[in-house]
Amino acid sequence: MRLPGLMCILLLLVAQQCQLLRAELQGPISESDSATETDINTEEITTADKDSTSKTPPVDSASAAASPASNDRKAAKLKDTEFAPRTKVMPAALFERLWNDSLMKQQKLKAQIEAIEAQQPQVEAELTPEQQEAQNLYENAMEMLGKPRTDKRVAFTLLRKAAAFNHLKARAEVAWAMLLGLWMPFDFHHAAEEFETLANEGLPDAHAGLAFLYSVGVGGKNVSQPMALIHYMLAALGDNTLAQMAMGYRYLYGINVPISCEKALIHYKRVARKVASKVTFANGPMVHRVRLLDELENPGSHETEIVDYYQLLADKGDVQSQVGLGQLYYQGGKAIQQDHQKALEYFTLAANAGNAIGFAFLGKLYLEGSEQIKADNETAFKYFSKASEMGDPVGQSGLGLMYLKGLGVPKDSIKALSYFTQAADQGWVDGQLQLGTMYFTGNGVKTDYKLALKYFNLATQSGHVLAYYNLGIMHAYGMGMLRSCPAAVEFFKNVAERGRWSSRLMHAYNDYKQNRIDEAYMHYALLAEVGYEVAQSNAAFLLDREEVHVFNDRHEDLIRAFYYWKRAAGQGYSAAQVKLGDYYYYGWGTKTDFETAAALYRKASEQQYNAQAMFNLGYMHEQGLGMKKDWHLAKRLYDLAAETNSDAKVPVAIALFKLQMLAKIESIKESPYRFIFYMDENIAANWDLYMITILTLLLGIIMYTRRPFQQPEQAQAAAQQPPPQVNDMAAMPVNAAPAAAAADTTASAGTSTATATATTSESTAAGVTSTSTATASASSTTCSSSPAPGTSSNTLDPTD
Repeated sequence: MRLPGLMCILLLLVAQQCQLLRAELQGPISESDSATETDINTEEITTADKDSTSKTPPVDSASAAASPASNDRKAAKLKDTEFAPRTKVMPAALFERLWNDSLMKQQKLKAQIEAIEAQQPQVEAELTPEQQEAQNLYENAMEMLGKPRTDKRVAFTLLRKAAAFNHLKARAEVAWAMLLGLWMPFDFHHAAEEFETLANEGLPDAHAGLAFLYSVGVGGKNVSQPMALIHYMLAALGDNTLAQMAMGYRYLYGINVPISCEKALIHYKRVARKVASKVTFANGPMVHRVRLLDELENPGSHETEIVDYYQLLADKGDVQSQVGLGQLYYQGGKAIQQDHQKALEYFTLAANAGNAIGFAFLGKLYLEGSEQIKADNETAFKYFSKASEMGDPVGQSGLGLMYLKGLGVPKDSIKALSYFTQAADQGWVDGQLQLGTMYFTGNGVKTDYKLALKYFNLATQSGHVLAYYNLGIMHAYGMGMLRSCPAAVEFFKNVAERGRWSSRLMHAYNDYKQNRIDEAYMHYALLAEVGYEVAQSNAAFLLDREEVHVFNDRHEDLIRAFYYWKRAAGQGYSAAQVKLGDYYYYGWGTKTDFETAAALYRKASEQQYNAQAMFNLGYMHEQGLGMKKDWHLAKRLYDLAAETNSDAKVPVAIALFKLQMLAKIESIKESPYRFIFYMDENIAANWDLYMITILTLLLGIIMYTRRPFQQPEQAQAAAQQPPPQVNDMAAMPVNAAPAAAAADTTASAGTSTATATATTSESTAAGVTSTSTATASASSTTCSSSPAPGTSSNTLDPTD
């Protein structure tokens, strides 16, 4: 009897589980729906009762036989019509139910934790005087490091003093400074020892440092990605920001872990929330992401020279230059550090000239405040009002923000909405962001996710951090759109890479400009670990140029450069795809693979229109490397490379000339003169005789061209020139000299006339002979008419 009873109980349990599963698949049912369903069920029951009490009509045998099939069709039709609307909304309803269940579990768990903590007496250990002093030194040092215009050497001196008191976080900061070369020399081994000691104490920063050491392979640690992954995970669980970014990047691209978009979303969302909570009205300092490879190929102009030029114009009273310099000092740049005091000076000059932008940015400076400027809502409101009256969108957005948050004025969401709308219509990013936020949260307006999405997308075109963060939230939870994990991760990654740690990019770039290559490489390597594409390409660039002296092994440098180029190419950088193709083509850091190289060149040429990739792909088609030989396609790719980039015209011209020569050679091979290319056997058998003959001919040509050379006309003139005649005029008396000279002149004139006549008569017979004779006669006449050397007409005779 027990066995049938157990079977009945088991069947009841299975039926109950099936009903629960069916209810979960159907999704949540609202109260109105449940009420209507109960009413329908009661009506069906009552009508069934009435029908049963009424008299049933007679049924013949044929209809009775056909009734089971018809009843089945009706039941199937009823089932389809009943569950069709529910099955259409089943995914959304299931997601909503699971989401609500998870929220309920989190709330219950939080309540339990709070109850347990309330029962336990909280006893805070008092710090000793040394510990309190170490804590004060550490806080002062970190405050100095967080400010842009402070002496960092003093800050690290304070950190060393705090580390001497065994302050764990201070010891970790000093170890990081030794590892990266921050204001102190490199000491990889000491940094590794400190990280190991602090990791045993459970410090998350120390786990992140060990993970970096194992990933790069310095400090006596061999490269071990599994060990790096373990320490990154432990540091991320301890809320270390860089470790969370590293884990998010690895899960996103499947680096030593399976690809998981959801896990990447969790890590990146945590970091993005930290960044969004620190964003101010000024949107933080500007960070320039300089790619060293692009700067080498396109150097451009120096920013310092441009700044000097604008300063010269600003000093002369140019208002636009004053506004431009004020904005540069307000946000900072490559050549200018952020300096709100100088920004205030230039904006004041522009405002005194009646410039609306000057008034608006003065309002921003006084609204937010800084180290040099004390926040003053009244002054900010005055400047915003002047700028808004002149129609400036920055002033309108500032007034809207003050009315929205009640900063010095009563809260008024209607006025805030009006000002934000005016600023957004003029394309100002802050107005677009705040307007989208109002529609997203329903603050003063009806919630409208579509309008919020529109304004957030407009704000992201200007690169606002909070716009990226809000779009990430909407894509992560499917607000106003279908949920998209990849899109949400992309937005959160963009936000995470705009945190204050991104200033290390500028620090590394300054180290590179100051020829501190090893320090620049270590900074780029750290940021490459957490997913910065610019840092990955720059680290590979330094290793590729043999400028890094950390490892002192060219083969290891090429392997590391190969992996950095590979990661940068995976994030869509076309120049990295070309460099990675070169590594596969030449076998640098990996095995030679022409097919993979060709695929990378094709990807870069099709997606980014890279001229170098087109040229390389054309060469591989020309030679038939990794693909079929096709000269027509090679010529087409060469032409596309020349059209894409004007710098490629010269190499493309040479390549096309070579291609034409190869085509001519192939045409000769198919012509009757193809026997020229089949004389290899005779030439190989008697190569020494052919070589001697060629060398002899070359020697004869050289001797003939280097022989002494004399012109024939000069030689003939020298042979026909008569010897010089002795002039006796010096021996004659002085009175007789003029007469003799006149007679001599008459005789020579007659001789020359006769000679010219003879020459003229002879020129009819022979032109060449007459020309030489006339030349000789003219020379002899000149010689005879000129006085002899050593004689003079003023010479006195001693007999006089």
